[in-house]
Amino acid sequence: MIYVLEDTAKVEKLFEGWQETLIYSCLQKVMGKIYVTECDKPKAALAYVGCFGFFAGKPDIELVRGIPKGFSILTSRDEAWEKLIEEAYPEAKRVIRYAIKKDTSFNREKLRENLQLLAEGYEIKNIDSELYDLCLKSPVTSDFVASFESKEAFLRDGRGVVILKEGAIVSGSSSFTRYREGIEIEVDTVESERRKHLALIACSSLILRCLDEGLYPSWDAQNLNSVHLSEKLGYEFDHEYTAYEVRRD
Repeated sequence: MIYVLEDTAKVEKLFEGWQETLIYSCLQKVMGKIYVTECDKPKAALAYVGCFGFFAGKPDIELVRGIPKGFSILTSRDEAWEKLIEEAYPEAKRVIRYAIKKDTSFNREKLRENLQLLAEGYEIKNIDSELYDLCLKSPVTSDFVASFESKEAFLRDGRGVVILKEGAIVSGSSSFTRYREGIEIEVDTVESERRKHLALIACSSLILRCLDEGLYPSWDAQNLNSVHLSEKLGYEFDHEYTAYEVRRD
């Protein structure tokens, strides 16, 4: 049996030293869940939020097979867990992702200069109740808000900005997840509007807002384009890591 662990302190040591804010979200019970196969003294755990799952502890095939249904991105720091993922999901796609350092000192003046790149005909706004609903209408923008359990949860804990053109969202940057000390950044731009600095502008605006509120804007990169964008904002690349893209129907 797989259980949702209420006392997340029981698995803190299993995730010790793993600098991943999505895990913090689960351990802090801000959002996401910790799954285990034994509640009293868990030897293995899955931290799961949004579509991301992080395995720690003694490899457990039952836990791997019991991930939430739908699309997931799974990872671990232990090759034994990776072998179990491959065993449970032979069709899983093995990918390389890019971790970004978590101690960035941002140049606020440079970030403000980036905002001046916004061309005429575009406007930038913080995500409010109306824009939350608009985000959900497109698969490109739904990830800006969809990891939160409700609109109320996003408006309370989330942070985000979108860039509009003729009333339509064409780019944006938001909190994919939230933990007590900060957010994990999500960014995207509709294909027809790319290469116009919109992602750079949206991220600069969101980072400045986070800094004003004393929140850390964490970044994890899906690909090298994301790494390069992060570097323009002042982040530094840390290391590559392996993940698996899985669909459990």
